[in-house]
Amino acid sequence: MSGSVTYLYGVAEALPALGDVVAGLTGVAGAPVRVVAEEDLAGVVSAVPAADFEERPLAAHLEDLEWLEAVARAHHGVVDAVAGRATVLPLRLATIYRDDERVRDLLRTGRAAFRSRLSRLAGHVEWGVKVYADPSAAAPAPTGSAGSRGSERSEGGGPGGEELSPGRAYLLGRRRERTARDDAHRAAAEAAGRIHEAARAHAVEHVRHRVQHGPLVRERGENIGNDAYLVPVDASEAFLAAVREAAGSDAAVRAEVTGPWAPYSFAADAAVEPEEEATPG
Repeated sequence: MSGSVTYLYGVAEALPALGDVVAGLTGVAGAPVRVVAEEDLAGVVSAVPAADFEERPLAAHLEDLEWLEAVARAHHGVVDAVAGRATVLPLRLATIYRDDERVRDLLRTGRAAFRSRLSRLAGHVEWGVKVYADPSAAAPAPTGSAGSRGSERSEGGGPGGEELSPGRAYLLGRRRERTARDDAHRAAAEAAGRIHEAARAHAVEHVRHRVQHGPLVRERGENIGNDAYLVPVDASEAFLAAVREAAGSDAAVRAEVTGPWAPYSFAADAAVEPEEEATPG
């Protein structure tokens, strides 16, 4: 296997400034970034080694987290550089075509869909909001109501208010722990709803992503909300203020806001089909 294939980062309007943006920019595998134009649309591309990006070797590489992270970093770097100067429709990681002519074919056949989506995304950015529930950070229960001997007497003690046996005290403690966790999660779910409503009021579109688990979660607590919002650039400050106000000051509920990003989550309506992304064109 030899030669190269074309890596497509995104689609933008074929403006003269686009060439200036990509001049000197390097992308995946350290390859120079360039523009492939077709009428009023342009693909932002690089030539990458076929030995790494043909279908079979690419499938193997996608299991290599270190390789994948390097590609993702380069991919996002290119998209962010273009998004800083022009409206761009970001494509998924490792969108590969056999050559530049296949990219031109895509731009021709998908022109109407690309133009419609670029028009929708113009003047907008993506903000991400993740909500975490952390029951361990909840305020401790008042003395005498959870865990005190007085409480043990009042919640299931024997006749005359005698103290509970060790076994019954243990079970009562576990029940209180479960109740506290349930209360914290209920409060977190209500807070997540408030945050979403506040964010949605300033957004023109919304995408709900899967909540993250395991190694993907680097924050303390459980991820209970993972949403993306398409927000007009001039409404971003109001969006951020509304989310912060809705999140409140409860330590058991945290909202993590990221962005602004190029609108990755809102490119799904464009003309690139999943099978075209997975297999060189």
